[in-house]
Amino acid sequence: METRDPLERTELTFLLGMAFQLVLGEFVGRLDAAGYAELRPVHGMVFQVLRGSGATSSELAEELGVTKQAAGQIIDDLEKRGYVARRPHPAGGRRKLVVLTDKALEHLAVAGRVLHDLEAQLTRRLQEAGGQVPRAELAAIIRTLAGDALPPLRPVW
Repeated sequence: METRDPLERTELTFLLGMAFQLVLGEFVGRLDAAGYAELRPVHGMVFQVLRGSGATSSELAEELGVTKQAAGQIIDDLEKRGYVARRPHPAGGRRKLVVLTDKALEHLAVAGRVLHDLEAQLTRRLQEAGGQVPRAELAAIIRTLAGDALPPLRPVW
């Protein structure tokens, strides 16, 4: 069967990877322009893990798939920049709970708007070209491979 674009014959993993890189790169570029050039994609993943009630550095390390030392370094850096704070853990002991600051919550609000604008623009451009965002197809791939045990999204450094 003949395809319209030779790219359609590319392996699925490469297509998914390229699409992810392009969308993420555009998103990061727009966040940089909005005043958040100091943050990287891994920081956004940290913010997602810490949303709500926060997490310990060990919990963060597990969610991100990094060592406890790497998680500690990320937390140290974000704390110096004012995006996270360490609080006493509600269960007591020496553990600390890492929580988002107002500065991080403001970033998340801006990032949410940027992401929704990007998705809307991408949707319009695809529709103009006779296509659509393949959400159902991507969800089907994920469900086929993972079922209900969805894997965590690992950081892009």
